[in-house]
Amino acid sequence: MTEQKSAFVVSADWLEQRLTDPSVKILDAAWYLPAQKRDPKAEYAAGHIPGAVFYDQDALADLTSGLPHTIPSPESFAASVGKLGISESDTIVVYDGPGIFTAPRVWWLLRTMGAKSVFVLDGGMDGWNAEGRPVTTDVPQPKPATFHPTFNAEAVTSFAQMHDIVETGSRQIADARGAARFTGEEAEPRAGMRSGHMPGAKSLPSGVFSTGGKFKSLDSLRETIEAAGIDLDKPVVTSCGSGVTAAIIMLALQSLGHTQNTLYDGSWSEWGSRADTPVITGKE
Repeated sequence: MTEQKSAFVVSADWLEQRLTDPSVKILDAAWYLPAQKRDPKAEYAAGHIPGAVFYDQDALADLTSGLPHTIPSPESFAASVGKLGISESDTIVVYDGPGIFTAPRVWWLLRTMGAKSVFVLDGGMDGWNAEGRPVTTDVPQPKPATFHPTFNAEAVTSFAQMHDIVETGSRQIADARGAARFTGEEAEPRAGMRSGHMPGAKSLPSGVFSTGGKFKSLDSLRETIEAAGIDLDKPVVTSCGSGVTAAIIMLALQSLGHTQNTLYDGSWSEWGSRADTPVITGKE
């Protein structure tokens, strides 16, 4: 019996069969932490999936916020992705390097801005290369498109809302950072941030949702989330370091049909850098 997989994740076979389909747009959304010692732009230049355009997660953000990867205004986002040849009516496939790492953030952001048909490539570019699939160094020059944004503000949690959630316990909190960062045993990679987690948060490290860059089956996703102490019948807000890998939890929740989920965009970059926010260490 075949395990049921997420409807939001597509296989390399699926994508390779559609490389010449003009209605399918491909985004390379790779991004890395400094410790990973990988350069997404250099890797894109060295070889990418034919037709893929590079989506710069550092640049396609609100650069005035003082925080990394802050959601841009709908108008700014629409203008940026429009230059990449993307409209809200396209079928869009997003990939990253390792698979199920940073692509879900762009999947979530596109959907939050109104795109309906958005998918994440299972296995990422690393898996694509390992299987000997076609790559190119040709950089496409897409015809500019018009992206009509329909921003879903309810998908995003602000700092004020997050503070209220921590105080009242009105939503479950799922933290996608590594377990040692969650407990405070490992220092944050960004300077000036306290270690630990928000009171009431549950640890759901982003890496637990995939194996070898491939997204887990729906049954495995459910088991993973419930094992962390998250009740799938109740609302969830997700967080991480800078709002990127929190989207992996969003992908898992929405794959399971969970609808009451939001992403705290400021994440630990905001919460952990302030002096007026409660922070605790340890496993609970």
